[in-house]
Amino acid sequence: MAKRRRHSAKFKFEVALAAAKGTKTLSELASGYQLHPSQISAWKRDLLESGTDVFSSRRARQKREQATREAELYEQLGRLKMELEWLKKKLPDSIESQRMLVEPQHPELSIRRQCQLQQ
Repeated sequence: MAKRRRHSAKFKFEVALAAAKGTKTLSELASGYQLHPSQISAWKRDLLESGTDVFSSRRARQKREQATREAELYEQLGRLKMELEWLKKKLPDSIESQRMLVEPQHPELSIRRQCQLQQ
C-alpha cells in the first residue's frame, strides 16, 4: 500500500486556482499534477467557498499570533524607554543626591546597575 502524500497549502492553492480558471480540463490537470480528478474538484470547491484560508495550517496562525506578541512587546519596550528617559531628566544633578537613591539591598538590581541607570 502506498503512503499518502501531503501537499502544501501553496500547492493546493495553485492546483485549485488552475482548476477554477478552466483553461485545462480536470483530466489534464490530474495527469499534469499526478492527482485524482476528484481531489482537484474538492480543492477547487474549497477554494471557491473559503479562499486560501481553507488551506492554511496551524503554522500560519502561530505566525500571526507571534507577530501580534512581538508588536505588543515592541510597544512596551518603546514605552519603557520613554519613561526611563523621562526619569533620567528628573534625577538630581549632584552626585551626593544620586548616591542616596542607591539601594544596596535591592533584590533585583545590583548596585552597579543602579548606578548605570542613573547616568
